[in-house]
Formats: sequence, structure tokens, C-alpha cells
Amino acid sequence: MLVLLPPSEGKASSGEGAPLNLESLSLRGLTAAREAVLTELVELCTGDGEKAREVLGLSEGLRGEVAKNTGLRTAGVRPAGEIYTGVLYDALGLATLGPAARKRAADSLLVFSGLWGAVRVTDPIPSYRCSMGVKLPGLGALAGHWRAPMAEVLPETAGDGLVLDLRSSAYAAAWRPKGELAGRTAIVRVLHAPTRKVVSHFNKATKGRMVRSLLTAGATPGNPAELVEVLRELGYVVEGEAPGRAGKAWSLDVLVEEIH
Repeated sequence: MLVLLPPSEGKASSGEGAPLNLESLSLRGLTAAREAVLTELVELCTGDGEKAREVLGLSEGLRGEVAKNTGLRTAGVRPAGEIYTGVLYDALGLATLGPAARKRAADSLLVFSGLWGAVRVTDPIPSYRCSMGVKLPGLGALAGHWRAPMAEVLPETAGDGLVLDLRSSAYAAAWRPKGELAGRTAIVRVLHAPTRKVVSHFNKATKGRMVRSLLTAGATPGNPAELVEVLRELGYVVEGEAPGRAGKAWSLDVLVEEIH
């Protein structure tokens, strides 16, 4: 099973150890694309700070994020699972997983990123600010920048198992499974059952708890239909819709009664 996660806007501070080494990151086929984004992002933030803030879509209060990006090549690193914070990652609670579940997390979780493309939670990265919705002056829209290298690398990474897609639309734009792989992909929404609306906070929290449940249970669903059954056994209310034709992903709705 491969689980596709969005990153978080909130991030922990960089580590105190060795600086970034792009060659140490997983998915080596993305290295050149990562270097291109990193180079332009550092140059942008080292130059006109006001322009950089506008390009990155940052408020005046987040001006310090521009300065942080200037030091990405020299800042210390820590595992990506420690860098990403926020509602989903708080609910996922990687640090409190048992050894077996933590190993499953290292093998199955993939966090999408405007800067790195996608990383495993064990990959050593510094804290940064660069969302997938950014359009850099040179490279252009980052989702478009990542499509070709992602299409080369991720099908092999996914292998022949289930792909559980929990990304937001901005990050899904960088790579969508196609063909036979799409038929093994489940795109999950979390809805408030009484209103059938998506609400950001409990959407993220429920996704984090759901992934934690799967990791802790050691569940290994091989396809979306099996995923529906596993989630129901774990206590989730799930509605599944098989695709109407080949080459399309499944759509799963997890229904939540309370907003928390």
C-alpha cells in the first residue's frame, strides 16, 4: 500500500545536524527536478524579499519564511515526518507509533511537496516554505514542473498494490495515477455526515487518524474494495464508488457525525 499525503503549511524548525544532501532522499529519479526548484527558490528568496513574499503567497506576518528559504542548502535536516506538523500530522502521531507501525509508515507514506516533489517520512530535509500552488518566475507553476518526473518515478514506486490518495487538489495536480494503476487507487474525502460537506479541520484530523489506524492494525488491503472492508472493520463509516470505466480511480467517502 502506498499512501499519498499532503504536506502541512506549519513546519517544525530545521535540525541541528548535517545540511541537506539531495542524493540522500528517496525517489532518486526526482533529484534533478528537486535541484531545479531548490536553486530557483534560494535565488528568489536571497534577492528581492518583497517579490519573493508575493511569489510564495505569504502575508506580511510570514516574511520570516522568506529568510528561512535563503538558508536551505546549509540548514540542518531532520526526518520529514518530524518537519511536517499541523492537524493531519498531529492526528497521525508518527512519533508515538510502535516499532512495527513505524516501519510500515516509513515504507508506505509519501508526502507531496512543492519543493521536493514527494518524500518519504524518513527523508532528511530542512524546514522550508514553498507550496505546490507557487508559480516560480523561471520554472513556472510547480504542479506542471513535477508532472513529467513524477510520471516517470511514481508508477514504479506504487508497485502492484493499493494507492490511497489523501492529497488536496493542489498536490494531486502534480501526479494522477493512470491506466491500470488508477484502478487500484482510492481517492478519499471526509464528509460531515449530516451536511455532506467537507470541513477542513476534521477532514485533515480524520485522515490522520485513519492512516494511524491502518498502520497500527497492520492492514494490507490490496485494492480499493478491500480497503472499504478494512476501514469498516476499524470502525469507519465508508461509502465506496467503483469507477464507471477502466482507467479511473475509486471514490471513497468517510462519513463523520461530529466535527472535532
